[in-house]
Amino acid sequence: MKGLILSGGAGTRLRPITHTSAKQLVPVANKPILFYGIEDMAEAGIDEIGIIVGDTAEEIREAVGDGSAFGVKVTYIPQEAPLGLAHCVLIARDFLGDDDFVMYLGDNMLQQGLVEFIERFEADRRRAAEPTLDGDHRPPSAQILLCHVPDPHRFGVAEIDDAGHVVRLIEKPPDPPSDLALVGVYLFTSAIHEAVAAIEPSGRGELEITDAIQWLIDHGHRVRHEVLEGWWLDTGKKDPLLESNRRVLETIDPKIEGFIDEASEVDGRVVLEAGAELIGSRVRGPAVIGARTKIVNSYIGPFTAVARECEIVDSEVEHSVVLDKSRIIGVPRLFDSLIGREVEVRRSGLLPRATRLMLGDHSVVELD
Repeated sequence: MKGLILSGGAGTRLRPITHTSAKQLVPVANKPILFYGIEDMAEAGIDEIGIIVGDTAEEIREAVGDGSAFGVKVTYIPQEAPLGLAHCVLIARDFLGDDDFVMYLGDNMLQQGLVEFIERFEADRRRAAEPTLDGDHRPPSAQILLCHVPDPHRFGVAEIDDAGHVVRLIEKPPDPPSDLALVGVYLFTSAIHEAVAAIEPSGRGELEITDAIQWLIDHGHRVRHEVLEGWWLDTGKKDPLLESNRRVLETIDPKIEGFIDEASEVDGRVVLEAGAELIGSRVRGPAVIGARTKIVNSYIGPFTAVARECEIVDSEVEHSVVLDKSRIIGVPRLFDSLIGREVEVRRSGLLPRATRLMLGDHSVVELD
């Protein structure tokens, strides 16, 4: 079985962060989102992974390399434009061959891993190969993962009949037939290649994976489904990304490799990476402080991830993500925030007192 990870999206909902960085490389608990999907595949025994890349291809190549750091072999597959999930399958045909494969959206975060998801699909296939009295158990050609959501009109939605069979899939329906949204994890046999070659672009000009799966259903293929165990978050916006950060930080084990002076205090599950320093500061976990970051006379509250080579002085930061080489100086309360790379947030001390801003396109600032 192979893996296919989609990392070609532009990340418009996370601008301005993604003006200069791939959205799949924005860190959650100081680890790029993309790495979680690669690690899940490696844990499930998948050692050949194709990564669909777009305009941020070079950055993703630099971060992931050949995959050896994860125990896998990575093949990069360029996509000239974001033409839909089914288009990704279409252009990955040479890489995938006739193998079964898991397709995974590179900006999704799941609590559930892939091991049992794959095992149950393969068990179903084995069961179909065994002789039965009625001979009516067909092997699945695909498996989808579904999640109950309060706003299904924003997603691809599945309709399930009384017998538990997937009978219809609709992309972003105005009147959803159920609250079961497709999570960004799919498992396909080689049957999907005929489907993606047969469908036409949707009204938005994309080859929709929902249309391809519907083609399988309409042509007599069985599509198996499972309902998600645990949480699922699309990290394409600030608040879900911060929620993903919170969820992952809740699972970390404490590890102190940096320096803590006598005037500092660490409380709860805290990771202090090598070269990081706490000077006259308090860190209340769960939290992670990146390598060579310096925290001086400051408070770092729960559910905060501060990346490498940052500096936080005379400030309070809580429930936030701070990316590499940023400085926060003299800020009394920073909460629910996503701070990009090499950003400086400071109080100027100039009179008259005022808020002075220099902001890029698509920025959001909330003031008391």
